[in-house]
Amino acid sequence: MDDNLWLMELESALLDDCTVNDIYSICNGKTIPEGLRPDVWQVCLDVRHKNDQLVSFNEIFDLPFQRQLREDCDSVVKRLGNDDEDKVSVVSDLESILTFYCKNRSLKYEQGNGWIELLLPLLSLKLRRSDTYNLFEAIRDAYIPKGCVKQGNVFHLFRLLILYHDPELCSMLDTKRITPDLYSQSWFQSLFGATCTLPVVLSMWDLYFQQADPYLVFFLSLIMLVNVRDKILAMKDESKEKIVEFLSNMPCALEPDDVVDFCSLAQYYAMKTPSSFKTDLLQTLFGAHVDSPLDPIVAQALCLPVSVYELVDNASMETPHPEAVRFFLVDCRPADQYNVGHLSTAFHLDSNLMLQEPVAFATAVQGLLRAQRQSIEANSNAGGEHLCFMGSGRDEEDQYTHMVVASFLQKNTNYVSLLTGGYAAIHEYFGDHMIDCLEDHDVHRCLVCCGNSTHSKNNNTARNPINTPSQTASSSSQGPQTKITADLFSKLGASLKSKSAEMKGKLFEYIVNPTTSINSTNSGQNVVEKHVSASEKNGRRYRNVAPVFSIDEESEEPVNTGAGDGDASPQDETDAKEIVQLQSFLKQPDVITSFRCQEVHMNGRMFDSHLIVTKTHLVVLRDLGKGQSQVIVRRHLSSIVKITAKRRHRDLITFKYGVPDGETLLITDMDRFLIPNASNATEIVSRHIVQQLENSKNA
Repeated sequence: MDDNLWLMELESALLDDCTVNDIYSICNGKTIPEGLRPDVWQVCLDVRHKNDQLVSFNEIFDLPFQRQLREDCDSVVKRLGNDDEDKVSVVSDLESILTFYCKNRSLKYEQGNGWIELLLPLLSLKLRRSDTYNLFEAIRDAYIPKGCVKQGNVFHLFRLLILYHDPELCSMLDTKRITPDLYSQSWFQSLFGATCTLPVVLSMWDLYFQQADPYLVFFLSLIMLVNVRDKILAMKDESKEKIVEFLSNMPCALEPDDVVDFCSLAQYYAMKTPSSFKTDLLQTLFGAHVDSPLDPIVAQALCLPVSVYELVDNASMETPHPEAVRFFLVDCRPADQYNVGHLSTAFHLDSNLMLQEPVAFATAVQGLLRAQRQSIEANSNAGGEHLCFMGSGRDEEDQYTHMVVASFLQKNTNYVSLLTGGYAAIHEYFGDHMIDCLEDHDVHRCLVCCGNSTHSKNNNTARNPINTPSQTASSSSQGPQTKITADLFSKLGASLKSKSAEMKGKLFEYIVNPTTSINSTNSGQNVVEKHVSASEKNGRRYRNVAPVFSIDEESEEPVNTGAGDGDASPQDETDAKEIVQLQSFLKQPDVITSFRCQEVHMNGRMFDSHLIVTKTHLVVLRDLGKGQSQVIVRRHLSSIVKITAKRRHRDLITFKYGVPDGETLLITDMDRFLIPNASNATEIVSRHIVQQLENSKNA
């Protein structure tokens, strides 16, 4: 009945003048019925009421490359296996639409540019030729990136995204000189129409057009690689040609039932990625298809760029989505520049130390990584798992900043980005309000201020907390908008300064005495790095706490993620990492059931695994191949204090472990899994946790 309700609601909306937002809220990720798909796509692509453009087509096929176009259309259609009558009709539609498109847009058709593969799914809708053309034109403008050519902006950006989420995989491909254009060009040119079966393409485009996100193709392509990253890395000794062939054909394995999970994972990765590049490169990558020159922000970027707008907004966000990006800002300027002005949330790592005093530099890096981990555990807004490095914005110093960033990338550190424009961009962003937002700012020694007399004058005024009458009058005359802006910057500055103080103390303490374990109290919350044994719990954790299993969107702090370690695994309570035979293990008498799953690490990596439920423990076995598995964790059921899932991705399950801390829970560790039909797994685990409690009471 529910299915009928949403279908009736969709049909009713299509009869009215609905929008893509209406369709998204009604369909909620469902596959569109075949009969409604043409109308839904026309609404999503905003061509429902568009005029018939083909009325101006003179039906003269006289392009210089007409013969090549006709041969390619005929060759592709022959492979479809249609009846002869259908083949003639499809070839005619293809050639007519593409000929008019070239004439209408003054474009040249080139063999292998993906146009034919993009058109074929649209022809399956069996619309009028003019409606098919409008859909094709809209998709090309809105969703196909410009410059899908060798060394194009598209592939530079795609490589940066691979580097951001999986630097080890990116390094391996770079070593083999396998650039993204060698294997993913057809993915971007045709939105996977050239590599996936028609049912998969139709289901994927249903979700794609509802999302109305042109950058989704980048993350769909990223998921293609991440899902088989272990297989790719295992091919490091294979020839370049064999690896490229394997990569190119990966989308062929997609089935229609995989599409929803595939797109959900792409959205998850998009949420875990800084987003300012989308705005900065929108005009370069999308729109009317006139080739754009290479953008130096992308073509010459060492790592993913982040704009100052995103950095400041991120630092001032009070209640971000639990999976959203949270930056840990690293200021790499020389000490003399840092001391005369810096963001309060920035941790100083003098890039000059890398060459001048490598031992001190290594110690400072250890301190930063430790402070970063503790800020994550404390859920501090001053820190996060995403490392954003900042230089001065001056070439002479930033060459050393780039060396520091490169050193982190060489260690396969995930989530590394670089602030575009460096400190100079921050200085310019805050302008007259920098006294509220920057710490220790000295207008007389600040290099940016000294280089701009106007800034110097404004900053002298800003540093004086007491305004003269004339200054007050002048300020009032600027209107309410100026006052609102000033208040906003003032609140932002106070927020940044208060949130960073405790983290700087930890950093200083660790750098001075790096062998000392730092146990500190932050806002009344203990931050202790340890695993709690079952003997410490005594069955008290379930008093006055929420139910074990819940669907929520609360913050899920990444505990023990091992910043800087690209392959950190959750620590086992017994530190057992034995290799076992999977089938033999499953036959053990205390094993109740098992579930195929994927371990999901905070760095985005996934590992094929089995989640085993025994009478007393939760065990994770990672597949090694040939029937062998490795014991990754062995958790006592009594140590599980909460099981959470995401509303938008209910198969992404997090098991949290901890101990009671007064009226609250102290979370000490967690594991995250992607489990098909996760509700069954969580129900069984929850039931046996309750059984463990009953057993302990009766003992």
